[in-house]
Amino acid sequence: MTDAATPSGPTHMRREIEEIPDAARRLLEQGHPRIREIARRAGTPVFLASVARGSSDHAAMFLKYAAEIYLGLAMASLGPSVSSVYNGRVKLGQAVVIAISQSGASPDILSVVKSAAEQGAFTVGLTNTAESRLAELSGAAVDICAGPEKSVAATKTFVNSVLAGLLLLAEIGGDQALLNALERLPDHLENAIDQNWQALAGPIENRGSLYVVGRGPGLAVAHEAALKFKETCQIHAEAYSSAEVMHGPISIVENGYPILALGVRDAAEESLAQSADRMAEQGGRSLPPPARFCAPKSCRSRRRIIR
Repeated sequence: MTDAATPSGPTHMRREIEEIPDAARRLLEQGHPRIREIARRAGTPVFLASVARGSSDHAAMFLKYAAEIYLGLAMASLGPSVSSVYNGRVKLGQAVVIAISQSGASPDILSVVKSAAEQGAFTVGLTNTAESRLAELSGAAVDICAGPEKSVAATKTFVNSVLAGLLLLAEIGGDQALLNALERLPDHLENAIDQNWQALAGPIENRGSLYVVGRGPGLAVAHEAALKFKETCQIHAEAYSSAEVMHGPISIVENGYPILALGVRDAAEESLAQSADRMAEQGGRSLPPPARFCAPKSCRSRRRIIR
């Protein structure tokens, strides 16, 4: 697995991971007023749609669950190639369309935003490049304030894309509890970075393949984690819903096959723990988080699933 440092010092990725809490604070301080104004302009949409690729699409998946769970608004993930390759035109006139792109320059993403805007949709661009073409084309743009990102793998841009989207959804829905929770997020991010995750490395390296399992918003994080294993460690990883993994994929779980189960303290936690239990009983190895990383209730269920 990728080391936190090389003989010449920390890698770009490690340095940028350590910058995540400050990047989140910067967005909360500098970007939140802009996001509040965009939410006012968005009003009460009929539905939401997202367009993104890669890590940005995983951020959009997180926002989909948040929108549908907490706002009760359907959020569709648009296929970027529908517009740019197939010349399709999805009917988006009554939607708020959220486009997420670090560079703000992806032709596929821009094509969808242009089509949506021509139909009268309210388009919002979340980008780390304030002067990008996406920012120019969008009805409203948010600089996610992540700062320069030199590592190949997205780190702080992923987190700040999720944070910017959550701020927008919370403002649209008038969810003060969520807004208060987001204000405390940088401190929780610092706590996560401070943990020793090294115990997970050995079982994964020895096998060279794993499942990353989540449910609800945690499924989006599972997809992003699986991508990170592939692009930074050259380890094959697949992300699954803890419900879907039981229908077919579980058949290869045996002989210590690693399972990284990403539990979230929400209504899906118990069912995720049950799925991890089932895979452990079949011969899989469920990997524990650092002992200090989770609250007591969450830790109790995680300890129960470790085999």
